[in-house]
Amino acid sequence: MPAFQTSPGTRDILAPESARWRRLVSVFADVVEGAGFGQIIPPMFEDLGVFLRLGEATEVVTKEMYDFEDKGGRRIALRPEMTAGVVRAFVQHRPVTPWKAWYAGPNFRYEKAQQGRYRQFDQVGVEVLGVDDPHLDAEVIALAWAFYARLGLTRVTLLVNSLGEPDDRARYVDALRAYFTERAADLSPESRQTLERNPLRVLDSKREQDRVIVGGAPTIASFYSSAASEHFTRVLAALDRLSVPYEVRPSLVRGLDYYRKTTFEFVGGALDSSQNAVGGGGRYDGLAEDLGGPATPGVGFALGVDRTLLECDAEGVFAAEDGAVSVFVVDVSGGLEALSLVADLRAAGVSADRAYEQRSMKSQMKAADRSGARFALIVGEDELRAGTVVVRQLVGRIGDDRTQSVVPRSEVVPTIKRALQS
Repeated sequence: MPAFQTSPGTRDILAPESARWRRLVSVFADVVEGAGFGQIIPPMFEDLGVFLRLGEATEVVTKEMYDFEDKGGRRIALRPEMTAGVVRAFVQHRPVTPWKAWYAGPNFRYEKAQQGRYRQFDQVGVEVLGVDDPHLDAEVIALAWAFYARLGLTRVTLLVNSLGEPDDRARYVDALRAYFTERAADLSPESRQTLERNPLRVLDSKREQDRVIVGGAPTIASFYSSAASEHFTRVLAALDRLSVPYEVRPSLVRGLDYYRKTTFEFVGGALDSSQNAVGGGGRYDGLAEDLGGPATPGVGFALGVDRTLLECDAEGVFAAEDGAVSVFVVDVSGGLEALSLVADLRAAGVSADRAYEQRSMKSQMKAADRSGARFALIVGEDELRAGTVVVRQLVGRIGDDRTQSVVPRSEVVPTIKRALQS
């Protein structure tokens, strides 16, 4: 066993899976940049105070944050999510509103590793600050929906709810606390602990013991102000106009205290029901003010890369590509010709690789077959003297038939480019 391995809850992502991650981010960027979003790359650690705004009763703050004192005596935390850091950047730099930002990158939470959930996990997402318009909420949701469609996913379900205005939410929390406290003896031990910190989070319980009690809990809709009710009605009407299917889920509250009004979650239909959330978000109109900025409305979402790719695997879409190069150079004339050929091919935009250490023809041809390349370029002493190269087809041949031709060295690159286009 190696002396050093990955830390618990982390893992290495090797090719070709790493290339699939990069493609996913590229697809996401294409979708959101087409809607006017620009990328932000925030730091991976912030002042601890930035993330305390997630809610002092949330497990992210109480149990899961990687926080420490740096060498300058500052209290620092690795980011457990992206939104708070993006809003801090808005407050610091004051870009023109509406400010539409997208991001991709890792976050860190000290929690038990589960399927599709690690202590270092990647997300892609968007945030819009400066607009209080229910149609924007629907547009943001529709962007995530379009992204999942671009990946080929067809079994993702959108759940939506509204947490109302802050006063609505406060009244609702009081009602939940009274309801669950009266029935605390019948709740699971875990939910009784959650009740002490945040009654809203009891609604998230998927434990069989809690199912009946949670199912009978009061719903937030009974506590909406007229303004909150109108906002949610307009969000749903906009989703209908955009033909984005959804299910209103009154128990959907999300895990962070800054959410108000619109909240939503995407669940993967091919994943286990206890670990099927692939992304979500909502409106957080008070967060900029909490971070020292002017009162600024905001809405956004974050989508989990791991869970999204698990859903892709389960649905059989967006598979990892083999990463094979197009051409493999076999050189038994000393190696300099291989060095030159791969450089010329790569400069012309053709992916190419070669063997090293002046191995035998047999060994190099085995490496060429393993590479998955469509063509091998073969150079021996005879070809070197004649100024020619043997072009041999590797992929697409029938049986043992290795179609090959001899071409002048000066014609190798255009010959290969024509062959790859055919």
